[in-house]
Amino acid sequence: MSPASAGLRSPRALGGGGAGRGLDWSAIDLVVFDVDGTLYDQARLRRAMLAQLARASLRSRSLDVVNALRHFRRVREWLADQPGDDFATRQYALAAARCGLTAGEVEALAREWMERRPLPLLAACRYPHLDRLFEGLRRAGKRVAVFSDFPAADKLRALGLAAGTVVCSADPDVRRLKPDPAGLHAILRRTGVPAARALMIGDRVDRDAAAARRADVRPLIRARTAPAGVDSFRSYDDPLFAPVLAPRG
Repeated sequence: MSPASAGLRSPRALGGGGAGRGLDWSAIDLVVFDVDGTLYDQARLRRAMLAQLARASLRSRSLDVVNALRHFRRVREWLADQPGDDFATRQYALAAARCGLTAGEVEALAREWMERRPLPLLAACRYPHLDRLFEGLRRAGKRVAVFSDFPAADKLRALGLAAGTVVCSADPDVRRLKPDPAGLHAILRRTGVPAARALMIGDRVDRDAAAARRADVRPLIRARTAPAGVDSFRSYDDPLFAPVLAPRG
């Protein structure tokens, strides 16, 4: 069986099974998921949120919210590549300096528009078959964890999913954004699972796959087009998940 027919698009096989054998689930005890863009269609959610932002901007006749969120996202991306463990405070101060608001105002807007308001929309954006995959992993005795750069507990509840271990980059024992592997190290400590028996599923090569590799964890990337140099898949009903995908219904 070729990697493509096994649902795995990769320059190498996972699980030490040799070329073409796909993913060896017997070698995996822990599956760590990213959230944004991995568990739900982020582009679909952003379109819905942009509609809400447009209406809010028209009502207020101001682009303050749009500008603040744009600068906040850019600052987060920049901070992810900087050393230090103070991103949680710097992110608001740096964005505020760029958009002319106070740090407190930027924080309030980010929490409202990036954490609270999207919650009612998440269920409709969840990728198909994830409920079956989460259930199947637990049935197969695999631990399920989440590592996100943003608070994830409320998002998981909104998505109708559950994980045994949920870690955010702002947690006191992490305090690092991806691609720093501190969050993965925290999950491995909490679960007691060796890195060699863990799998990290994400949607970004430069963040999720990079963090996994730095923690000696296998990366697996959800992508429509296969990225170079990393194992990937298109959807959660790809044949590579068949051994751990719960039956329909």
